[in-house]
Amino acid sequence: MTQSSPPLALPPGLTRAIATLHDKDQHRLDNTVTRLHTINGRLWDTEDRVRGALLSAAQVADCKREIDQLNAERNGLAERADEVLGLLADAGRAAAPLHTETLASVVDRLSVLTLRIWHSERAAARDELARRRVPTLHGQREELCAALDALVSDVVAGRRRLPVPARFKLYGRDDAAPAEITPSRHLRRVIAFGGLSECGKSTSAEFVRRTCGSQRLKIGFLLRQAAHREGLADPYALSVRRQAELLLGELNRFSDAHVDARLFTIESVHNDASIAELKQLMGDKLQIVYLDASFALRVERSGTPAQAVAAKDEIKMSRGAHRVAALADHVIDNTGSIAYLRARLRRIAAPPTTTALRVATPYGLGLPAAVASATADFTDAVRAYGPVVRLATLTGSPGEGTWIAGWSDLDLLVIAEHEVMGRIHEALKQYRAALGGAASLGPTLVTPGELTAWRLTPRLAFAVRQVRQGSPVLYAAPDLELPTITRDELIFAGARELPQVILTMRRLRADPQQATLRQLYKHLVLACRLLLREHNQWESGPDGILASASRMPGWPALSVPSLAEISSAWRDGDTEPVLKPVSAAVDQLLTWYAAQLAA
Repeated sequence: MTQSSPPLALPPGLTRAIATLHDKDQHRLDNTVTRLHTINGRLWDTEDRVRGALLSAAQVADCKREIDQLNAERNGLAERADEVLGLLADAGRAAAPLHTETLASVVDRLSVLTLRIWHSERAAARDELARRRVPTLHGQREELCAALDALVSDVVAGRRRLPVPARFKLYGRDDAAPAEITPSRHLRRVIAFGGLSECGKSTSAEFVRRTCGSQRLKIGFLLRQAAHREGLADPYALSVRRQAELLLGELNRFSDAHVDARLFTIESVHNDASIAELKQLMGDKLQIVYLDASFALRVERSGTPAQAVAAKDEIKMSRGAHRVAALADHVIDNTGSIAYLRARLRRIAAPPTTTALRVATPYGLGLPAAVASATADFTDAVRAYGPVVRLATLTGSPGEGTWIAGWSDLDLLVIAEHEVMGRIHEALKQYRAALGGAASLGPTLVTPGELTAWRLTPRLAFAVRQVRQGSPVLYAAPDLELPTITRDELIFAGARELPQVILTMRRLRADPQQATLRQLYKHLVLACRLLLREHNQWESGPDGILASASRMPGWPALSVPSLAEISSAWRDGDTEPVLKPVSAAVDQLLTWYAAQLAA
């Protein structure tokens, strides 16, 4: 139905009766009747179109298929409306005379009559016969409304019974009867990119594919695939509802064939009506993103003459591309930095969520009393800054309960807004002073925006995942949002970090004066941890990590002293006996790694 088609106005008696229903039933009926009226409008338009003298046989067949599908939907909606309208009847009057049709059937007739009046009034200016019919049609509508109100009154009072509303319509084979399409259970999330020419749709979709692993699809490709499958000559000649159903059908097929795919993107959204229908079918599973940018900037980015961009804009706007902004879940002003665009896209593609975190006091982390006291004072200080501080926690060995005095660092993570960072710096000075050399403090300060935009180092990503999985925190704001980080994402992050770890190990071995026991050992453990992740092994603790690494394919067993022996030697200053086996293990790792990549 075109945008200027008339709404369906129900008669006053029926409106008053509907108002007595529960709110949920009223809402369901309103949605159903609105859709029924919309379907009738589309049927009218399609039946007009199929009568065109210039249509090919294939186009006529397309229209016939569409008419059948719309009629099937029309009958289904009428049955759904009768389910609610039947609640108005007095069920105790089984002996009351039976009426010939249901209330929804009369509403359906009223809908068609409303459309007939509207089309006749439009034709009256050029058609004398249509002009003469208009008063008669209005009279028919008044009579039908009065009859419907009288029927409603009789039904509510129990003076009339209504027939069984089931229509049992058949369209083609019994096994081909159309049903309302719904998203497949494998179709978890879809992002649709819209906007005018050169606004950044393709760039954005490619970024989401590269960083979030999405499956990138084109709307035109999906429609052509659906048309080929359904035997349709021109899917764009179909109603926007039918186009949306074809799109969802193809998305369902693709997701069912790629069950591990968690995210899809579709480009390019140029038709506001069809994407609105797809949104109605998919709900929140579909997120519409509209990218906005000035004409001058789009011309500059395109590297083509302004006339070329304007010509493409004109085609897209004729289909309603500019009106997609009003339907969008997210409108992005793509005139700023690439950092801003990517931050918005990451939050849309992988939205952060709140989670219940496990809060513990420093005294429950196995820390010495002096260290625990200094940590508690720091926690109290940052908590006093209010909601601008979102989280404070010790990562690594304190959270795992393996902290060793004189060896382990205090790896501190603080999530806070940028404006409070200066005050946190002051709190860190006091924290270090209170520690008095009892432990080395390694703070990581990050803003909430950096986290939700996924500007994360691999170590920070691992720490966030550990926190979400129950590693204790010192303080967390109740509404803290954190990104959800999967094992696969950690594996890929570790693969990116490993080259830097290997290069650092080679640098340490090349300069014996800098090759301290602690540096070599920690880099050895970190490299082995990252390699194990690539084999989907998630060992924790240095001793367990090194033991598991010795069992990797082609790697001889590592003969490395235990962490207790190494940390004791480090504290005592007698590192030479343990430095040699650690250095030998580092050499073994570097030799093995070079051989693996050379293959």
